[in-house]
Amino acid sequence: MHVTSERRLDDGVLEREFNLGEVPGILWTPASASASAPAPLILLGHPPLGLRKMYPRLVARARHSAAEGFATATIELPGSGDRPSRPATDQARTDMRRAIEAGEPVSSEIVDALVLPLVDEAVPEWQSALDALLSRPEIGGPVGYSGGLISIGIRLAVVEPRISAAVLFAGSLVPRAMFEEARQVTIPLHVLLQWDDEGNDRQAALDLFDAFGSKEKSLHANLGGHTGVPQFAGDAATLFLTRHLK
Repeated sequence: MHVTSERRLDDGVLEREFNLGEVPGILWTPASASASAPAPLILLGHPPLGLRKMYPRLVARARHSAAEGFATATIELPGSGDRPSRPATDQARTDMRRAIEAGEPVSSEIVDALVLPLVDEAVPEWQSALDALLSRPEIGGPVGYSGGLISIGIRLAVVEPRISAAVLFAGSLVPRAMFEEARQVTIPLHVLLQWDDEGNDRQAALDLFDAFGSKEKSLHANLGGHTGVPQFAGDAATLFLTRHLK
């Protein structure tokens, strides 16, 4: 993990950009974090729009979490930002847009081509990032995961034992294969659903929630579209992670 830049934000949060091999990322730590008092960690997921475009939302989430004593980190997803493009994914995205514009359902083949290769590539990168982050003296466990593509969150919850709880956003297309993986999830879950999300199949989101194998899971549905998650819903998600990670 090679730190490429470092700056202190006006609320005392330390922001460090880093590279993990060819994968860029950002780490935020609260002023209170130290080797004698390591901060628990939240991995901040995000859609594949690039860290530069997502930065305002990510840093706001990071600063909110830092106020509760959490370190947070994120990494660039495959094919996003300055990382090499993925032609097969680009084609699947084009096919999806064409179907939506034509008023047609997005086929399972398109969803699989769009999501499954991304999950397969991104999850090991998240695990490598977690290895590097937890080696730092000012960061300790337990670890939570929050937001981003729900399929990545599902896979991480299944394969990564260091993640103790997750906040998932039911706002993206989910391959049918991920429903089977969801049944293997056992960690506590806090799932957000925008009831009027124009790009999400509400019934599929409800079916996915039902599939999760966790004994502790809660679904928080709010009126509004994809980007209309109310502030109180985000606050409740932070309280959920605080309860399970502290």
